[in-house]
Amino acid sequence: SSQNLSEEFAEAARQLKKEAPRIQFGKIDVTHQHDLRKEFNIQAFPTVKFFVNGSREDPIDCKGVRKASTFVTWVERRTGPSTVLINSTDQAEAIIKADDLAVIGFFRELHDESVEVFCEIARDVPEMPFGMTASEDVCANYSIQRNSLVVFKKGKPVHYEVLEDGGQNKLGLTRLIKTFTLDLVTEYNIETSVKIFDVPVENHILLFTPTNSETFNEIYENYQSAAAEFRGKILFVLVDTDETRNGRIFEYFRIRDIDVPAVRILNLTSDARYKMPADEVTVENLKEFCQSYLNGEAKQHLSSEKIPQDWDKMPVKVLVGKNFHSVIF
Repeated sequence: SSQNLSEEFAEAARQLKKEAPRIQFGKIDVTHQHDLRKEFNIQAFPTVKFFVNGSREDPIDCKGVRKASTFVTWVERRTGPSTVLINSTDQAEAIIKADDLAVIGFFRELHDESVEVFCEIARDVPEMPFGMTASEDVCANYSIQRNSLVVFKKGKPVHYEVLEDGGQNKLGLTRLIKTFTLDLVTEYNIETSVKIFDVPVENHILLFTPTNSETFNEIYENYQSAAAEFRGKILFVLVDTDETRNGRIFEYFRIRDIDVPAVRILNLTSDARYKMPADEVTVENLKEFCQSYLNGEAKQHLSSEKIPQDWDKMPVKVLVGKNFHSVIF
């Protein structure tokens, strides 16, 4: 909530007042400041922007940051080095074991384009520590090919990405790394819903199934296998259909008891929904569905009642899913 974020923001301001007194924190109630709202194109609330060197031009958006400690890290990485330089295996181990997650860049030298890409990603992912090294000993210790980015989870390497010079997709890698703050498959509930929407992946796939059914374990394993392949591109979510608090999601996707297990893809930006053509939740069917969606070949799912015969007889037209798009657009 806005109130909660406001408190965390104030706490970050208190911490940075001691550590970095040059960085000022301020808040604006835009309901009374229409000119400022227009000038900085404020669409959503709350919005946090960072102004550099006294300039009003092009402030940096601070998105998806909710905790005081993450605010502090985000600001520190914007105003100073965004990664820790590692010179020894002991240093590397200290970073890897200090937190649940850590990202280490292993490089040939510390002055090429792939290092710049790595440092820029670190600025945008304040949720986890970043370190980089060009030490032969450290690279040899982990048997890692140079110019690679490695994500460690609970002290073990769980993802490996070779960084190309220059044309690296920073946004894609940033999204990918942020997904590690969630499980491979995240069960939807009150606590996880905020986290799910904080990870900047706009494609979500949802499996609707009762978690206490006899076939659940097999279906879940298939779902996890597919999830590993699309990490960073599609976020895999599990919705327990026996949980009454999930009723609003069933309504939103028009899922009925006889439909489960059901699989849907949702694009958060366009609100478009897609239904998996196959009924069986196999690894093969899931992969095919995800791939056809990413290739732009999947057909939108417009679950809708029939168009009433007299829908256009009155001054106020009756719209359902099937005629909504053609009438409105």
